Amino acid sequence: MTTEHDRVRDLLAAWAFGALPPAEARTVPPHLAGCASCAAEAERLRGTVRLLDGPQPHGAPADPADSVLSVALRARPAPPRAAPHAAPYTAAVAGLGALLREADGRWSTPVVHDWDVHAAVAHLLAADELLAGRLGVEARVPPSRIEADTSWEDAWNRRTADVIAHEHGRGAEETVAAWSAQAAALLATPEAHDVGLAARATTLMGVRLPVADHFLVRAFETWIHTDDIGRALGPAVPPPPEEHLWQLVRLAVRILGTALGPAAPPVLFSVTGGAEWVLGSEDEPVRAELALDPVDFCLLVGGRHAPDEVPRGATGDAAAVRNVLERAASLAWL
Repeated sequence: MTTEHDRVRDLLAAWAFGALPPAEARTVPPHLAGCASCAAEAERLRGTVRLLDGPQPHGAPADPADSVLSVALRARPAPPRAAPHAAPYTAAVAGLGALLREADGRWSTPVVHDWDVHAAVAHLLAADELLAGRLGVEARVPPSRIEADTSWEDAWNRRTADVIAHEHGRGAEETVAAWSAQAAALLATPEAHDVGLAARATTLMGVRLPVADHFLVRAFETWIHTDDIGRALGPAVPPPPEEHLWQLVRLAVRILGTALGPAAPPVLFSVTGGAEWVLGSEDEPVRAELALDPVDFCLLVGGRHAPDEVPRGATGDAAAVRNVLERAASLAWL
């Protein structure tokens, strides 16, 4: 049986981001006034939001939520900043949380694949669950029945379908609250703050990467689906901040290079404003040159540009260029 404490606890992350509808938002402060553990968690989450938002302008009105928390917990220290590898995910979560405030009453708007806004958030709940579970965060959706010898692709497709079906059985606001709470818990793990702990490798979605890189993958997917939802609802979604964008680009180039392998026809690949890489064989002369805009490159890897349609500059062997573009597009599981 779900208690009032459990219900409010699941709402805290969405409340901290201002993503709850007014009726649910009003239930949180009275509970915080009498529950020290929830007040402490709320203060930590609000602190994270304040770090994301930056300093408030002089004379800006005080947030009523902050006054409730200051009464409940006056002496709590500010939470530590996420390490650089988790900063893009922190920002992506904040960006999606802000966008979802525009979704009230529009949860059934088609977004991508056969998903509406509600299902797209449920998909992210399932996708983030993989890394969260590996780092000890408790799942917020009942487990799926998946045989041990199931391939990761089939297991992933089954899990995301189960989570979407589960979340469509409850209100979209509850799904947003569950996603927000899981994201906050993931960002509270030691691996989000300790570069050494995040250096250990683990395999998720069939790819073995350091935990730090898996945080970047979570940022990448959250931004891609935020852009999907923004296109569906209307508000333009800006690309990640430049520093975060280049972290995503460098990761995507490394994964693309591994996917191409050492026998692929070598291509000098560049991203506008960034570095150059030789992708493919190191034992042959470069056969072609390919240049992409950083956002277009990410959208290609994210499955939002077709290989033959992505804007590009290219010279040399057309087949070698096409091989790079098609392999980049094949990396998308979003």
